[in-house]
Amino acid sequence: MPRAQIFLASTLYGVATLAAALDAGCFAPADRRLLLVANTAAVPETTPGPDGAPGFDRLRARFDGVLSWNDTISPFHPSGWAPRPDDAPLWERHLRLLWGLGRDDVELVVESIQVNPAQALALCFADAPLEVYADGLMSYGPTRSKLDPLIGTRVRRLLHLDLVPGLRPLLLTEFDVTPEVVPAAAFTAVVDELAAAQGTATDATDATDTDSAALLLGQYLSALEILTGEEEERLHVRMLRGAAARGHRRIVFKPHPSAPARWSRTLEDEAGRLGVALTVLDTPVLAEVVCRELRPALVVGCFSTALLTASTFYGLPVARTGTDLLLERLTPYQNSNRVPVTLVDALLPPLENAPDAAGYQPPPSGEELRGLLAAVGFAMQPQVLPGLREEAERYLAAHLTARTRPYFKRRRLTALALPGAVPSPLAFLPRSPAVRKMARRARAMQRRLARRTAAKKTAETTKTTVTV
Repeated sequence: MPRAQIFLASTLYGVATLAAALDAGCFAPADRRLLLVANTAAVPETTPGPDGAPGFDRLRARFDGVLSWNDTISPFHPSGWAPRPDDAPLWERHLRLLWGLGRDDVELVVESIQVNPAQALALCFADAPLEVYADGLMSYGPTRSKLDPLIGTRVRRLLHLDLVPGLRPLLLTEFDVTPEVVPAAAFTAVVDELAAAQGTATDATDATDTDSAALLLGQYLSALEILTGEEEERLHVRMLRGAAARGHRRIVFKPHPSAPARWSRTLEDEAGRLGVALTVLDTPVLAEVVCRELRPALVVGCFSTALLTASTFYGLPVARTGTDLLLERLTPYQNSNRVPVTLVDALLPPLENAPDAAGYQPPPSGEELRGLLAAVGFAMQPQVLPGLREEAERYLAAHLTARTRPYFKRRRLTALALPGAVPSPLAFLPRSPAVRKMARRARAMQRRLARRTAAKKTAETTKTTVTV
């Protein structure tokens, strides 16, 4: 029976990862390989997808065809649509006819299996085996919610870049999915291709002395509702000031493709006041391509995956800033960005405190880092990864200090009866069934009181309206 492989990608970084995996021979032979592109931008009609990015034509040659998920399910949005269970067989027939699959055996290779469009595609092809590839640092965190076993048990492996050497991703470990590393050499070779196709930073290279230049990475965190637009502007200014304070007189800023232009103008004004030369890269290229082309003396960001690729794959000096604010702001605690922020904060030096400065704390060792990841992962998803409790307890009992305290919320530790929830003389309280029962009763009483107060206010408002 002919075999067809369908690769789902929503970013150029994802397409580059798939290209690297194909070049490295990570996939079994197939009669056809189809790239299914999904544009998950808030307004896909105004934002180019990965197939519209410079350099995509170099990568598409690895596939026998390119399909559009947006066109397939139009007018629905890829992030919000999935077939109803009863309609899934009809959708599979439709897609087989539309994409010319016939009776081929279908294999799916998707990113972010916890959400659409990956879940929607998996539901449409209910019998197809699944492979998941990681799109950045988020794969080191736990699966963001309990995955339907009908999907999770079909996943054969997790392909990921070794961004943190030696650290095993938590994603899909509840299904004993085997992680497999995509060779770094294959990925950097793909980046070389993109650089040759895009001619990325030629303008910036001509205008910038790369021996002293610093590269600032924007992420558009306000779109994720983590920061406000004004706060993110201030974060970029903080990056600029920190780089200038380290002696970098030439700065290259790579904004997020969807970021408003006014942010660049704000930085230009601040650069003028600081007396540094600022170059803004407004071409939608991968940050890895910029790192490869410019070889900056310093790469600065918040928690961008590109910080780790710059450090691990290209050996560039990196620094982070703003992670302290994000660790405080991320809500709920289960927010899937928590692990990327935690890893960057733990591993990379702060911009305001250079590695050779007094008071700098080195990154955790391999064993300690694994313990930190287990503790944060369990605190995020205790129902998904209950087997990590003992490891989390050991880590918190031995390593909960002023340096690591920001990675955990006291309220979360209390709810899970973990060490560090309360001062040590009162450590027995979270484990006491009587105390936990009283706490539940108190919270229930608070909720009832709040409902009664709200009902009373509504009644009074109604009465006043009727009287008038």
